[in-house]
Amino acid sequence: MRLAQALGIYERVHVAPASEIPEPDASVDWILSNSVLEHIEPLEPVLDEVARLLRPGGRFIFTVPAQPFHAFLRGPLRPGASRARYLEDLDRRLAHRGYLSEQGWGALLARHGLRLEQATSYLTRPQTRRWESISRLTAGVLFWLWGQRRAPIDIQRRLGVRKAGRRMPAPLARLLGRALRAGIDSRDAGPGSCLLIVASKV
Repeated sequence: MRLAQALGIYERVHVAPASEIPEPDASVDWILSNSVLEHIEPLEPVLDEVARLLRPGGRFIFTVPAQPFHAFLRGPLRPGASRARYLEDLDRRLAHRGYLSEQGWGALLARHGLRLEQATSYLTRPQTRRWESISRLTAGVLFWLWGQRRAPIDIQRRLGVRKAGRRMPAPLARLLGRALRAGIDSRDAGPGSCLLIVASKV
């Protein structure tokens, strides 16, 4: 919140449950949610609130992992390890509550007076597996070291690595970015493990 306030670009900044935003009905033109909805259960009150806040024709833009997410993952590295257990542990670490298809999102949004206008998939199988490898070596290691009892974001806060304004040195970030992009073709076509969805208030 302090970082958002320090930017000086927002008229108001709230810290509130997603189902209880302290703003008037039909008061906003668009709402953005970046990789958040997959962590919320139940979703119905949140979508009610989105519909309440949007003006007619206003847009709800959000990203979420989709149904192919599990299938695209490489899975456990240890021979003989249970893939089902690996996916269960991963969802617990990521706090993922579910994976809907484009059709599933269309039906859910419609129940709240929102019309799905566009759904674009992204993160191909190789890109998803690259994310998986990075995740194993970062949040995965932290989760394991803390005995799978704390969410990685809580561990990072305890270690002080999520403080506002703390950034990786630019030369190191550029080097790391090039390394992470190696072998990944941005032109790679095909279905993705995540969705970018644009919906509008009916």
